[in-house]
Amino acid sequence: MAASSVQIVGTGQLLTLSRRLRAASGAPVQRNMARRIRRAAEPLHRDLQETIRGLPIRAQGRAAGKRGGPSPTSRPFRASIAAAVRLSVRTTSNPGARVFLDKNLLPPDIPVGAVTQLNDGRLRHPVFGNRRRWANQYTNALWWDRVVRTHTPRMHSEVARVMDDVRRQIE
Repeated sequence: MAASSVQIVGTGQLLTLSRRLRAASGAPVQRNMARRIRRAAEPLHRDLQETIRGLPIRAQGRAAGKRGGPSPTSRPFRASIAAAVRLSVRTTSNPGARVFLDKNLLPPDIPVGAVTQLNDGRLRHPVFGNRRRWANQYTNALWWDRVVRTHTPRMHSEVARVMDDVRRQIE
């Protein structure tokens, strides 16, 4: 799975419950359901951000005779990516929780394609924004998938429990 989006949805059951919820109970129960689904997805959101902040990124090294120097930005790369990880909960059409990398929150000097390659263990980016010179950096492969895989069973059971509780409230 690409590092851009993770969705936990029970398409049939959750969609049916959402329609019945709108018709039967209205806003208070719907807000409660959204709050509980968000609470179920927050540990995954936090864990992804912490994993990104602690991700070991190794450079390929500088060739002999090449110049180097300090970064022209004061913003840390991993912190910028971690800040772009978002959590969204919907109870209307296509209900569920979604943890994703919001590409609009990335700084303009970080290419979007480079960030989505991070899950593959490689980060290819222009050197200080110079699109004629590119550098490769490496990290642990499939880190996004591993974090999602550890949280998925807990989230599925939590969302199922929320759905059962809401179903009992509206019946």
